[in-house]
Amino acid sequence: MQVSDEPEALQERYAPAGRCFGCGPANPIGLRIASRPSDTDPAVLVARFVPQPGHEAFAGVVNGGILGTLLDCHANWTAAWHLMRARSADHPPTTVTLEYSIRMRRPTPSATPIDLRAWVVESSPDRATVEAEISSGATVTATGRGTFVAVGPDHPAFDRW
Repeated sequence: MQVSDEPEALQERYAPAGRCFGCGPANPIGLRIASRPSDTDPAVLVARFVPQPGHEAFAGVVNGGILGTLLDCHANWTAAWHLMRARSADHPPTTVTLEYSIRMRRPTPSATPIDLRAWVVESSPDRATVEAEISSGATVTATGRGTFVAVGPDHPAFDRW
């Protein structure tokens, strides 16, 4: 996995008080996903997650719900990053998950770091569809796809990250 030299993850830069279980830097018991643009393609976001024993479904294998949360949050930030860049804005819009799915291709080992990659495959001014993959070493263990929508001030999630 190649990660850019950006000093901060997008979550740390744009949502330092975020409490989301998956990606909130301010959640002391959360997963704290740290998404960054790839150093080879700034449209692709990458992240590395180091599983702990409490993230396991059983000894040696990461729980599927944890994998779903990793994919959901990382893909959501990919959508927000894309929409921010498409709008030439200085801050990402608040995006929420419209839908997402994950396909477990094989067990994801918990003894090694997990790498995430995500990229936009379709977009409009207020939403983006993202494809993502989770890998352990050189093996893709899960893939997913989701659609994420930018929300306005009338939505309860607006500006909450």
